[in-house]
Amino acid sequence: MPVANSENRAVPAADPPSILTKVFDLLHAFNTNNRVMTLSELARASGLPKSTVHRLIARLIDLGAVEPHRSGYVVSVEMLSLATNTPAGGMRDAALPFMAALHRWSGHSVQLAVLRQFDVVLLETITAPDSPGPPGTLGSRIPANCTALGKVLLSREHLDDLEAFLPRPMPMRTRFSVTEVDPLVIELRKARTSGIAYDREESQLNLASAAVPIVIRDYAVGALAVSHPADVEITAKVEQALRETAAQIARVCRDDLQRGKAHYFPHEF
Repeated sequence: MPVANSENRAVPAADPPSILTKVFDLLHAFNTNNRVMTLSELARASGLPKSTVHRLIARLIDLGAVEPHRSGYVVSVEMLSLATNTPAGGMRDAALPFMAALHRWSGHSVQLAVLRQFDVVLLETITAPDSPGPPGTLGSRIPANCTALGKVLLSREHLDDLEAFLPRPMPMRTRFSVTEVDPLVIELRKARTSGIAYDREESQLNLASAAVPIVIRDYAVGALAVSHPADVEITAKVEQALRETAAQIARVCRDDLQRGKAHYFPHEF
């Protein structure tokens, strides 16, 4: 049935949420702080009626997406395979040995991410014992303007076009986040020239990062970062090792493309 807006014009009513939408609302209720959730907790977090949650959970258990766990439920370990069956998952597999080597040598945390619209998605992180921790969990989306990873990936885009499409104002994670487009674009142009981007407490307080792109055929398929406490300065040697590690990962990915995976391009990893 049409509904009236503030000017009394009839507009179509929004479609009710589909069953698939409800399923994803339910799955997104799980998070790193709530890995085990009861039926009532899932209903509150998802905004769905308890009866709906009960019905969906039963079906998700049948499908192997959710498992019972004592008095609650957890996301099934079988779901891990879905996340890894992507080109980005393949890049993560290739990158892990090099990330581990960089982490051991530098003593800093190391992150791998890809760009999705105006966010970065974390694919992997190796955290140093004295680090404040990564800016997000694996698979989480973080505003690109708030991270060195995002900035270096945005810097590889067509900046004149990007300037027109960036949201105004952009998202803020801390009081240090760059939320105005013009200062960000100036920073992106510098990062494009230098091949490295920085953030200092822009994604998380007490955390600073430097990031470089992983470039294949002049396309940034991902980015690699080292993170450290904001009161610690990284050396030029660490930055050089970061660049060399990204180049090693790119070389392995290029070799994979030549071994029958060329159809991964020109699309994103």
